[in-house]
Amino acid sequence: MNFLLETLQVLLMSLVYSLEAFVRLFIPPRKKNVSGEIVLLTGAGSGIGRLMALEFARLGAHLVLWDINEDGNKETARMIKETHGARAYTYTCDCSDREEVYRIANQVKREVGDITILINNAGIVTGKKFLESPDSLIEKSMEVNSLSHFWMYKAFLPAMIAANHGHLVSIASSAGLIGVNGLADYCASKFAAVGFAESMALELLAMGCDGVKTTIVCPFFINTGMFDGANTKWPRIMPILEPEYACRKIVDAVRREQVYVYMPRSIYIAIVLKKLSENYTGTCLQCQRLLEIESACISYLTQ
Repeated sequence: MNFLLETLQVLLMSLVYSLEAFVRLFIPPRKKNVSGEIVLLTGAGSGIGRLMALEFARLGAHLVLWDINEDGNKETARMIKETHGARAYTYTCDCSDREEVYRIANQVKREVGDITILINNAGIVTGKKFLESPDSLIEKSMEVNSLSHFWMYKAFLPAMIAANHGHLVSIASSAGLIGVNGLADYCASKFAAVGFAESMALELLAMGCDGVKTTIVCPFFINTGMFDGANTKWPRIMPILEPEYACRKIVDAVRREQVYVYMPRSIYIAIVLKKLSENYTGTCLQCQRLLEIESACISYLTQ
């Protein structure tokens, strides 16, 4: 009997949430005020990290900037001061080094206070075929792109849980949803980042900690120099994203407390094709052929 009731509850809630999502297409939720929030950004010394730092500073947030590149990080802080007249706190940190993360995190708590919005943005890419990638670079990709998220959460999440207030933002990638030719280690690290962020979101809900929000960002390649040489065969369908556009979408998603952000929307097509392939795998010769066609389409779109 309990099983039947729980099944009906799941179906009913699925219907309610689907209707809510449909309504949100036309009436988006109000944007929350981030003025006064303490925002920590990793990878703030360049690219999308710098743009997000500037945008949050414009909105009145207090910025804590982390980057392994000290000069780039200080330049971001200088731009914030010149543009918005605000001070940004800079810390040089290798986010892949667990002990260094914990040490710098304790320093931040003493000097600035508890972080209320954590944006895990730091990332690297080897840009080599798997068998051509040195072991050290593969390990570094996993450490920076995924394991660093574990250490950052360990350092800053307890205070958010205690206050039942905060926001965790994972800058992942569409390569964390669909495998991409030539990016085996990068895809693996971003799949791990997505899985970790989703699991933590569910863990927070199970704890009843509904004041700590989560946002998972999965963009296609962003034109920041990180993916120089990357091509897209259908630029109108799967364009290389401009950093300013990606920054606006991410900050807007955080303010609307959006759980998932996929950019561009054609990413959804690739995901559907992937799911169809999974459902048809190995059933018959025709289905195997369908799998080959769909896999080719995915590779073609994300090449």
